[in-house]
Amino acid sequence: MLKFVVLANRFWYNIFLKMEENSVIVCENVKFTYQGAETAAVNGVSFSVKRGEFLSVIGHNGSGKSTLARLINGLSEADEGKITVLGMDVNEGKNCIEIRKRVGIVFQNPDNQTVASIVEDDVAFGPENIGVERGEIGERIDWALKSVGMEEYRYATPSRLSGGQKQRIAVAGVLAIKPEIIILDESTAMLDPKGRREVIEVVKRLNKEDGMTVILITHFMDEALLADRTIVMNRGEIVLQGTPEDIFKNGEKLETFNLSLPRISLISNNLRAAGMDVANVLHAKELAEQILKNFDKQGILRGESSKFAEQRAETSHEWDIDIKDLTFTYSKKSPFAANALKGVDLHIDDGEFFGIIGHTGSGKSTLIQHLNALIKLPQAQRKFRKKRVKNGLPQPVYPAISVGQFNLADKKCDFKALRASVGLVFQYPEYQLFAETVFQDVAFGLKNFKKGLSQTEIELAVKSSIEIVGLDYEEIKDKSPFDLSGGQKRRVAIAGVIVTKPNVLILDEPAAGLDPKGKNEIMELLHKIHKEWCKTVIIVSHDMDEVAENCSSVAVLSEGKVFACDSPSRLFRRAKELSALGLDVPLTAKLSALLSENGIVINSDCTVNGFSEKVIEVFEGGVNA
Repeated sequence: MLKFVVLANRFWYNIFLKMEENSVIVCENVKFTYQGAETAAVNGVSFSVKRGEFLSVIGHNGSGKSTLARLINGLSEADEGKITVLGMDVNEGKNCIEIRKRVGIVFQNPDNQTVASIVEDDVAFGPENIGVERGEIGERIDWALKSVGMEEYRYATPSRLSGGQKQRIAVAGVLAIKPEIIILDESTAMLDPKGRREVIEVVKRLNKEDGMTVILITHFMDEALLADRTIVMNRGEIVLQGTPEDIFKNGEKLETFNLSLPRISLISNNLRAAGMDVANVLHAKELAEQILKNFDKQGILRGESSKFAEQRAETSHEWDIDIKDLTFTYSKKSPFAANALKGVDLHIDDGEFFGIIGHTGSGKSTLIQHLNALIKLPQAQRKFRKKRVKNGLPQPVYPAISVGQFNLADKKCDFKALRASVGLVFQYPEYQLFAETVFQDVAFGLKNFKKGLSQTEIELAVKSSIEIVGLDYEEIKDKSPFDLSGGQKRRVAIAGVIVTKPNVLILDEPAAGLDPKGKNEIMELLHKIHKEWCKTVIIVSHDMDEVAENCSSVAVLSEGKVFACDSPSRLFRRAKELSALGLDVPLTAKLSALLSENGIVINSDCTVNGFSEKVIEVFEGGVNA
C-alpha cells in the first residue's frame, strides 16, 4: 500500500513538473492582504501561463486583477503561496531585478510610469537600465514609438501631452525593453478607439510572431475575446476560466460575479425573448447573419424599415453654452508650443446630456477646462491689452464663451460664482482628493463657494451628496479618502463636485477604467442628477457605445476643431468618416450597417434597447412584412 501511495505521488509530481516546464508563470495558492484590510485582495489563487500564451483577465473593480499583476512582477510580495516566473521564485528578493527585466508591466495610469522630461528619454529609460547598447536603444525607440503611433512626439514633453498620448508613451516604454512577458493592466482604458486597436495589434503581433507571452487585464470585452484563454476573478479568487467564447456565452453566470453582459449578448437576449431564433454569438457579423435568417424565414422583404423619430425635450435656454472661435496654444512662444484648439465653434443647449468625442490629443480636455475658466480667455486675463492695429488692417478676432449668464471673456466676470455653477470632474477624479477625511473632502467646495452656511446645513448637504453617489455616509464620512477602493474614490470625488449642486456638470472620461457594472452605475447616477436638478451634463468619452446609450447630442473634435455635431443616430451613420478620424461606431451602428448592406435598413437611436425594438418591430410585422 505504501509503495502504491509513493508511486501515485510521484506520478502527479511528474505531471506538475511537466506543467511547470511548459509554463512561464506558475501561481500556487497565492494569498495577499493589504495592510489594514479585513479581507484578502488575492485569496488562494492557483493558475499557470504557458510560454507564448495570450491570457485575458477580467473581473469587477476590486476583484484582485491589478494586485495579481503586481505580485507576478514582484512589486508586491505574497503573504502565502508561491509564484514562479521564468523559473525564478518571485519571493526571493535577488530574483526581482531579473524578473523585471523580462516581465514588462503597463499600468492603467500613465503618470505612474513617466520618469523623464522628454518622450524619447522616457522610452529609453528601460533599455538603458537593462544594459542595451546605445546604438540599439535608438532603434528600439524608433520601433516602439512607431508601434504606438507617436513618432512625431519624440521630442515632446510628456507632461504636456493628453492622457491618451501619455498612455501610448507608457506602452512604448515597456515595448522598448522587448520583454518575454508583457502585462497590460487596463492600459488601453484612456485611449481612443484607433489607439486601442493599434496597441492591441502590436501586442497581438508580438505574441504571434515573436512568441511574447501576454497577460491582458481589461474591461473591454472585445479585447478579451482576442485571447487564447480568459480568467474571471471575483473577490480575490478565480471563479471561471476557459476560452473567451465559453466564458462569454455563459452570460448569466457572469452577472453573478458583478460583471455585466456584453452589449451583443443583451441584444441577443432581447431578440430571443421576442421569439427570434438567435444564438448567443460574440461578433457583430454573426449576429447580423442570424437576424437576416430570421427575416428570411418570416418572408420579410428587404427594403426600408420603420423610421426612428428623435424627440428633443423643451428647454428654457437659461443655461445655454455658446463657444465662438476658441483657440488655445500650450507653451506659447516657446519651443514646446502646441496648438490644442484651432477655432472651435460650438453651441450646447440648456438641458442636454451632451457627449464630446475625438481622437487622443484632439483638444477635448482643453475645451472643457475653458468652460469653468480653469483656462481663462485672453480678454479675461488681468494684463490683457487689445493690440493696436495698423490703419487698413482688420481688427483681430478674439474667442468668446458664454455659459448661461456668465460672459467668460469679461474681466469682471464672477469666476467664483461660475465655478460654483459649473462643476468639472477631471479625467482621474480620484486625484482630486486631498483632505484627511471623506467628509472634509466633500465639504471643501461647499465651504468655499457658499459662505455663511451653518454646520448643520453643511452636514446635511455633504450627507446628501455622498448618498446620491451610492455610498454609506455613516460608514465612510470619517475614513481617509486614500483608504477607499478605486471605485469609492471616484464616487467621493464626484460627490465633492456635485455638493454645490452645479447647473452644468462636466465630466472627463467619468467611467474609464471601471468594470461594466461600475460604468452603468456611474451613468445611472448622472442621469438621476440630470433629471432631478442639474440642467446640463457634458461627458467626454472614448467609448462610443457609452455615448450612444446616454447622450442626446454629440460633438466630434479632430485636430483642435469641431468636425461634426449631431444626434448619435445620425452621427454614427458616418462610420467611414469617423474611422478616418481614429474613432469607431457603437455595436448597434455596426449591426445596422451590416443589415443595410443586405437590404434591411434599421433606423434606431443607437441604443441596445432602441435597436432591439426596431428589429423586433420588423420581425413581428413591420412595414416590410
